[in-house]
Amino acid sequence: MKSWTIACLGILAALLFQVAPLQAAAEEQSAAQKPAATAYPPWEKAALNLGLFASATSSGFRIGSGVGVSVDVEEALDLDSSFTAFRADALWRFTQNRRHRLDFTWFSIHRDGSKQIGEDITIEDSDGNPVTIEAGTAVEGHFDLDIYELAYSYSFFQDDRVDLAASLGLYVMPMDFGLSATGLVDESGSQDFTAPLPVVGLRMDFALTPQWFIRSRAQVFYAEYESFTGGVMNFHAAVEYNPWTHVGFGLGFDTMNIRLEADDEDYPAIDLRGKVDFNYTGVQLYARLFF
Repeated sequence: MKSWTIACLGILAALLFQVAPLQAAAEEQSAAQKPAATAYPPWEKAALNLGLFASATSSGFRIGSGVGVSVDVEEALDLDSSFTAFRADALWRFTQNRRHRLDFTWFSIHRDGSKQIGEDITIEDSDGNPVTIEAGTAVEGHFDLDIYELAYSYSFFQDDRVDLAASLGLYVMPMDFGLSATGLVDESGSQDFTAPLPVVGLRMDFALTPQWFIRSRAQVFYAEYESFTGGVMNFHAAVEYNPWTHVGFGLGFDTMNIRLEADDEDYPAIDLRGKVDFNYTGVQLYARLFF
């Protein structure tokens, strides 16, 4: 976990260190004589991105405390290791100087699979008692996850070329994982909960030309509270092309790592009893409407 946290901080630091040469270049430009009209348009007031997100995933779960099932769901239950989902992103700069900004993101992952397991799996029944599903039993599993994010950011450096901001966000992630066995033994186990997780981060947008933009952001969260341990790391980068006044296109890269482990309801609003380790890496192709 320490190495994972160091990697998160390294991504944030890398974004921050990029601002020094950009700021120096901006100061040199301001010192030189400028034309009457600015070379680059102001940052958009609002934008809506709609598109498809294609990703590869890796998921591990343990249902129940200690004795619950602990499986790699893609391998053990033959769930698809990749998915394509509709994704929506929106932003709104709600002050006149356009330094204060709200962002919203949503997409959904739903996967089902079935397999004749090759090793014994132990789950907890509805009474919390351990039940062993023996190797050779047919098992059906599902994993559903919705990801909602609302983030506020403040641009502490902004000119006609660079917008660098610090952000504070909240992920709300309803998760539902379960499996059931039929045949010699009829048993089922599931874990259904919602994980509200705060994140802090850095965001940098860079205008290459009036039509071409580079967008990037990094976010992290880590907490240990009594029996709860949780962490989130997210990195996003995209290239956008805006050929028309209010319409453009983008191609983005996104990666996220989520790790949660809890034995009860120690952490506020999370009633997880088990462990979740979920990772995805993917690309997004989208159209955008902006003003």
